[in-house]
Amino acid sequence: MSNPDSFIDEVNEELKRDRLFAGIRKYGWIAVLAVVVAVGATSWNEWRKARDEAAAQAFGDSVVAALDDQDPAQRLIALQAIAAQGDRQGILSLLIAATDLAAQDRPAALAALAGVESDAALPMSYRQIAALKRVTLGGADIPADERRATLQGLAAPGQAFRPLALEQLALLAMETGDHDGALQQAQALLQEPNLTDALRRRVAQLIVVLGGLPGDLG
Repeated sequence: MSNPDSFIDEVNEELKRDRLFAGIRKYGWIAVLAVVVAVGATSWNEWRKARDEAAAQAFGDSVVAALDDQDPAQRLIALQAIAAQGDRQGILSLLIAATDLAAQDRPAALAALAGVESDAALPMSYRQIAALKRVTLGGADIPADERRATLQGLAAPGQAFRPLALEQLALLAMETGDHDGALQQAQALLQEPNLTDALRRRVAQLIVVLGGLPGDLG
């Protein structure tokens, strides 16, 4: 005779298998879908990375090829033909401004710089470079009050281009006849940390031009 307990165990195991297969039939598609989604997401990310890398390479190659042209007019045509969006458009606009300047087209250079400066979608560093270059290049064609306001913003503590903006503020003060203010600006600038040697020399020369004493050179 068979063992009743063994028979009951076999029945229980059979019931468990039936429930398991029923569960697989009912919910197994969820596991399959999860696998498909995971594989699809990985494939999408890899494709997107490859696409972005290819686009960056193509942009870089186009820019290098354009800059290799020694004729500013032809270089400008090549740069303007490059398709770009976002940060790359900011870089391209700065290069176009530099090329306009090399071609002696100052108004076009100022317009390109103003476009970068006013584009809130671009990184702040790009906009600040454009602002500093615009007021420096624009000179007297830009009202002194406008230049001063822009430079004061760039010269705020902690800003990346603070030393260069302070230099321009000293030059602006001298331009507007405020020699004492220019001298004070120049003397204060020499106390700024991490000045480049070239900037330190320019400021020292400015102090001498403004009648500063040798001791003012630090």
